[in-house]
Amino acid sequence: MAVRIRLKRMGKIHAPFYRVVVVDSRKKRDGRVIEEVGIYNPMPNPSIIEIESERVQHWLKVGAQPSDTVRRLLVLSGDIARFNGKEDAVSRIQVANVDREAEAKEAVEAVQANAQKAKAKAAEEKAKQEVAEEPAAEAEGE
Repeated sequence: MAVRIRLKRMGKIHAPFYRVVVVDSRKKRDGRVIEEVGIYNPMPNPSIIEIESERVQHWLKVGAQPSDTVRRLLVLSGDIARFNGKEDAVSRIQVANVDREAEAKEAVEAVQANAQKAKAKAAEEKAKQEVAEEPAAEAEGE
């Protein structure tokens, strides 16, 4: 049985994501798989690549051939280099620097700033109303 490591398309029409799967080469693209060994989501920036290195190494050792696209992903993750005997191979996948706490803090500060602006505007409008009422009260008193 000829085994391939390739992508299985999932998701919506204009929002695809893929599963990296081990499949018999005669099966259709989204057909029955032997094993799922990772995911690849090209939509977000940077794209998401998660590959179970141990399982990929196993399937490469037993003769599974990666598709061209999966080969590129395996080169990025360092799995092809490890398969070729380079034990010190390093993944070239860049990890996104997401500082959720800093983003949340900035959002809270923005909301607080907007609230302060709204309070200042309301106080200013109230002061204008009081100034407008004073001449009217003086005119009634005379």
